[in-house]
Amino acid sequence: MSTPIRASSILPGRREDIELHTADGLTLVGELARPLDRAPAGTLVCLHPLPTHGGMMDSHVFRKAAWRLPALADLAVLRFNTRGTSSVRGTSEGAFDGAVGERFDVAAAIEYAEFQELPNIWLVGWSFGTDLALKYGCDPAVAGAVLLSPPLRFSEPADLAVWAESGKPLTALVPEFDDYLRPEEARQRFAAVPQAEVVGVPGAKHLWVGDAETALDEIVRRVNPAVPVPLPTTWDGPMETGDVSAYADRTVAAFADTPVPGPQQRRAG
Repeated sequence: MSTPIRASSILPGRREDIELHTADGLTLVGELARPLDRAPAGTLVCLHPLPTHGGMMDSHVFRKAAWRLPALADLAVLRFNTRGTSSVRGTSEGAFDGAVGERFDVAAAIEYAEFQELPNIWLVGWSFGTDLALKYGCDPAVAGAVLLSPPLRFSEPADLAVWAESGKPLTALVPEFDDYLRPEEARQRFAAVPQAEVVGVPGAKHLWVGDAETALDEIVRRVNPAVPVPLPTTWDGPMETGDVSAYADRTVAAFADTPVPGPQQRRAG
């Protein structure tokens, strides 16, 4: 009997708590979810939204990715809290560093995926996480990146130039009603990366509330194109239910919908 897949549904997979160790001596907490009984076809390394505005490894799109995609799309999903960030999993050491020290966090996550011999590593950044992907993610071990709601706040033209030169696939999923960067302007900004694909998502907003499934479909379409999308909305096998109540006050208000000035804006102001 088919059961609807809901926000709290956890499909079968192998999930383990992990720790990442940065080059500057911090321990970061995270989780790795893999398919239950087969090798993954690809790997998502998730870079979460701004922690000063509620972003964390459990921000809802990434939580749903970890709970669903190992079963539905044969993908491994690595989530972690950047320095100073807390979630139910715990608190990573250190303190938020405005996209500077976080370069070590990104490197530690990529290194962990390599060490585990996880295949076809893609970065999936969301909001602040997209800036981290653009600034620090164009690593030889990384196949490409998918950016959710990129504000281009901390990243600079030089970062886009690195991606342009690499030729690695880069997809920006830009909500029609984003608070920071909307599709038309995003196409202009990402024109500096010839291979970049900017996908406007009708009706969506920066937080992807009500549109997480669309984001997951677009991620899977690029990382494991052998899987048909849209992904199923029901499941015929065993299913657990996760507790999402811990984030009832953080899901919608994750970023407070208020602009956060990046370095250039801060200097100008």
